[in-house]
Amino acid sequence: MKKYVVERNLPGAENLSAIELQNLAQTFCHVAFEFGESYVWLQSFITQDKIYCIVLAESEEIIREHARRGKIPVNIISEMKTVISPATYDLQVN
Repeated sequence: MKKYVVERNLPGAENLSAIELQNLAQTFCHVAFEFGESYVWLQSFITQDKIYCIVLAESEEIIREHARRGKIPVNIISEMKTVISPATYDLQVN
């Protein structure tokens, strides 16, 4: 499966209550369960007006279908090609 960043525009996302976030997480999980191993939600980052989700999926179409079934916005889907971190800084390059 491929790893994706899914950008969801959700005005006021930063103001979602703990209960609203819990409900959103439950929706993400319940709908993902319907897809079995072809869609796995890993985590999400909440910003002012957006939610960025990290998911494993077989295709962008499955991500869009997950959003449709869950009535969750999906605006941009980007496949992750490489990940870097502070650990990347210290790699030995031959």
